[in-house]
Amino acid sequence: MKITEFEVPPMQDLLIIGRKAPVGPEAVRRMAEALSPDQFVIIKVEHPKIEAVLVRKTLFEMLDKDLLMSIVLEEAEGLINETMVLRSELKVAISVQREVELH
Repeated sequence: MKITEFEVPPMQDLLIIGRKAPVGPEAVRRMAEALSPDQFVIIKVEHPKIEAVLVRKTLFEMLDKDLLMSIVLEEAEGLINETMVLRSELKVAISVQREVELH
């Protein structure tokens, strides 16, 4: 997981919105909809520093929503304060290992 400060262009895979950030979840949702229609969803969270997370919808096709949100909150918690908006890139890698019998 890669986390950086919010900058333009604003979208990668996630935006993590602090509780007292200068831009709120509804404004972020509208911005995402204007720039990338039907690609993102806002997830409001119960967290002391984080109000919501804007998530690329395709991530929920690869990972369970609760698992993804748990990972995001755990990783961002030490970096974010209430006034920040963090941009994050999330890469999912799958490793498959098989044992086969050779004849």
